[in-house]
Amino acid sequence: MAQTLKGNRPKMTRAEAGRLGGEATSKKYDRSFYQKIGRKGGETTSENHSSDFYQEIGSKGGKATASSHDRSFYREIGRKGGLR
Repeated sequence: MAQTLKGNRPKMTRAEAGRLGGEATSKKYDRSFYQKIGRKGGETTSENHSSDFYQEIGSKGGKATASSHDRSFYREIGRKGGLR
């Protein structure tokens, strides 16, 4: 934060501003707010993309997970899922 604004306050980075904004939003709204906007985002995404889009991102995520985890990881998440 080398630059300063009037009054010798340090200039905020974009990351700092985003973090502060996120914290203020989380104090202002409850869980149902985030559920509502998440649902709206999911609906909009599904309207704008085909099922191929979801297959592609699912495949990418699966490959990334497989490359960074071993068999014990899959055993553990399978066991946890079975308990539910």
